[in-house]
Amino acid sequence: MRSNGPVTLSLPPFRGTTRRIILTAIVVFAVWTVLSWFSLDVSVILMGLLVLEPTAALHRLIWQFVTYPFFSLSLLSLLFALLQIWIFGSALEDERGTPWFAEYFFATNIAGGLVASLLAKATMGHVAGLPVDVSTWGLWPSALALLVAFAYLHPNEPLRVYFVVPVKAKYLAGGYLLLYVLYALFGGDRFGALTAVCVALAGYVYLRFAPRKGLRFAMSERWYGLRNDFYRSKRRRAAKKFAVYMKKQGKDASFDESGRYVDPSGTPRDPNDRRWMN
Repeated sequence: MRSNGPVTLSLPPFRGTTRRIILTAIVVFAVWTVLSWFSLDVSVILMGLLVLEPTAALHRLIWQFVTYPFFSLSLLSLLFALLQIWIFGSALEDERGTPWFAEYFFATNIAGGLVASLLAKATMGHVAGLPVDVSTWGLWPSALALLVAFAYLHPNEPLRVYFVVPVKAKYLAGGYLLLYVLYALFGGDRFGALTAVCVALAGYVYLRFAPRKGLRFAMSERWYGLRNDFYRSKRRRAAKKFAVYMKKQGKDASFDESGRYVDPSGTPRDPNDRRWMN
């Protein structure tokens, strides 16, 4: 059936971590472009500090594992990558929440960049396309990781390639991943393609094994659980000491396994009554 109403184009919401990622990449590109106009040496220094270079990142410039996605040399490539980040990032952030999305974005980029750097460092000088001064940058690995996440959560969701051809998300993600694998094997920018594949695989591992609300939430829950266990053990020890003291006074004081006072008459404890102990 066809609708006789007007055709509208609905863009995803521009907010949260997705907006911060996009604005950061735009600001970095604008600053680097202005610096390249006035001082080529300064722009080269800035590029060397931000892009991912395995030798430098593994030895002293460890922040490159965080900064390399936000640096770009081509405006056209940056715009297309930002469009992918906007589309899939907004959908994932709305579905899973801002904390999860921010953790997924940085965890996949850091882990994927680290694995790619280790592989490149181990094979430098032995594989064509991986020279000693190899480096990579850009948001395309991040966009591929977001596509993998979307395909993992919505495998049968139809997506339109170039807004024309409808393809299921799982097939689109698999096709892009295969393309990057082939480019890593036979293309010119092998380290860039290797980084994209490693970031995408890091995203799959995160989705497969990380808790649904993210590692940070699980760690905080574990921390609060340990803290509560500590306070419960202190309460039980205090209850035992108090029971011994009351017994010496010729009175009985009963406590449950959690160290909470039990009314001798058997009346259930009212949690809203502040006069009750604990």
